[in-house]
This record gives sequence, structure tokens and C-alpha cells, in this order.
Amino acid sequence: MRVFVTGASGHIGSALVPELLGHGHQVVGLARSDTSAAALKSAGAEVHRGDLDDLDGLGEAAAASDGVVHLAFKHEAMFSGDPLTAIVDDLKAIEAMGAALAGSGKPFVGTGGTLMLASPEIKSRPGTEQDALTSGPRVDAENAVTGFAERSIRSSIIRLAPLVHSHLDHHGFAHVLIGIARAKGVSGYVGDGANRWPAAHTLDIAHLYRLAVESAPAGTRLHGVGDEGVSFKEIAELIGHRLNLPVTSIDPQDAAGHFGFLGGFAQLDDWTSNAYTREILGWKPTHEGLIEDLTNGHYFDA
Repeated sequence: MRVFVTGASGHIGSALVPELLGHGHQVVGLARSDTSAAALKSAGAEVHRGDLDDLDGLGEAAAASDGVVHLAFKHEAMFSGDPLTAIVDDLKAIEAMGAALAGSGKPFVGTGGTLMLASPEIKSRPGTEQDALTSGPRVDAENAVTGFAERSIRSSIIRLAPLVHSHLDHHGFAHVLIGIARAKGVSGYVGDGANRWPAAHTLDIAHLYRLAVESAPAGTRLHGVGDEGVSFKEIAELIGHRLNLPVTSIDPQDAAGHFGFLGGFAQLDDWTSNAYTREILGWKPTHEGLIEDLTNGHYFDA
């Protein structure tokens, strides 16, 4: 299968490209810089130069492929406080690639997040792959992807845990939380810290994306979750221990001031099941969990 991958040189893409190549697929990776292009060529992939704003180019690359994995997202805009731009442009890119694949029966694997499931109506149980919201930030993109099934596209969406971790992670939320602790001089959690975040190892996630592009049924929602829920307090305690900093409860009203753009997310209980994903694809996470990975120490190297 010739697979077009956006975000191919990023955190998850850097694991997915060798995963696909190692299982007999060809990879064409989207690259917006010379550095990304060189990394993809070195890994054995072909290069399609462009970015998420080049809608015509995205459509052409999708049409020339046997399937698409969409990982790219304007994280710089998200981290700089302009999430709306990132969300709107992501949906435009999805729609451009979907239009190119319509009627083909080819797979399209999109990317979402489990944090959207941390809603009051399901707070007393783990979020499942069958849970779906009507609309909202990034929800519209998820619904667009699953809706491609009605246009004869074998579409699926992988909701990623907020903490996808490994030595390949250089800018994810684990680094953000560690950076906040260093900057504030304390490792914080909100309230009693009992709220849970799921997590998953990068290599397990790369395996899941490969399985999805190969065989996920049309319109499927999948969960990229290994640890189904690690308490935020436990994460904060480990960070505090590694940095030799006090561990402190942050009042919910002060969460935005302490955690910045993560202030709202840091309070969410995102307990998430992966049972259906395991069943439908035969996927089984095999790599170390979040606490073990953080204990290894590479996240705290200077």
C-alpha cells in the first residue's frame, strides 16, 4: 500500500514511517521544510513538499495514494494561544483530502483526542469508542472523518491519549507539565488530583495507526490508549520527586494561572477505555506505561 502521511516527521510520524515501511508499505510524507524532507528521505520515505495550507497539494497527494494517515496539526498555533486557527485549518485539510478520496474505498485515518470525552454525562464511567459528541472544537473534524464512510471512504479516527510518551516525544504534554513545574518551582495538580489522564507509548500508537490504515472498518472510532487512567496527582508527585520540587494542590480557580493553556484540561477526568479498539483490530499495547517511562528519567535530561 502506498500511504500518504501528514505529520510524517513529527513525534508519532517518526515512529509510524518505519512501522509502515517495515511491513511492506510505501510511504509518502508531507514535509514543509528541508529538515523534514531530509529526515523522511533518510528514513526511506518519499517526500511531498507542502503544508496544511496547500489544500490542492494535499488533495493531489491523497488521490495518488492507496490510503492516507493524517497526523499533522498546527501545534504552534495551539501552544501560542490561537487554537481556533489550528482547528479550522485542520478541518479544511481533512475535507480537501476527503474530497480527493471520495468513492475510492481507500482508507483515511484521522487523529482526534480522548479529552473531548471528559464530559459530565460520562464522568462516572470510562469513555468508550462508541461515545460521540454532536459538535465542538476538534469534534467537527472527528465527525467529518467518520462521515467519510458515507462517501465510500474506509475512514477511521484515532482518539489519542493526551500523554503519548517515549524518547521520541520532544514537545508533548509531559514536557509541558515538567516545564511548568520548573518555571513555577512546584509540581501542581488541581484540587485533590484524583482526576485521571490516559497515556500510551509512541511505538504502540504507531502500531495502532498501521493496523487502522490496513483494516479498520469504515466509520470507526478507535482509542490510542494504553494506560486507561493515571491520576494527575501521581503524575505531579513523580515530576516533583524527579525535580526535587514540592508537590502542591492548585485551587481550581487558579488553574489557568498556573497551567496556562492546560488549565482547563488539567482538571478533567479523562478515564478512557480501549476495549473495543483491542477487539476490533487485535491491538495490544506492549511497551512500558507512563509512570515507568517517566521513572526512566529521559524526560528530565537537560
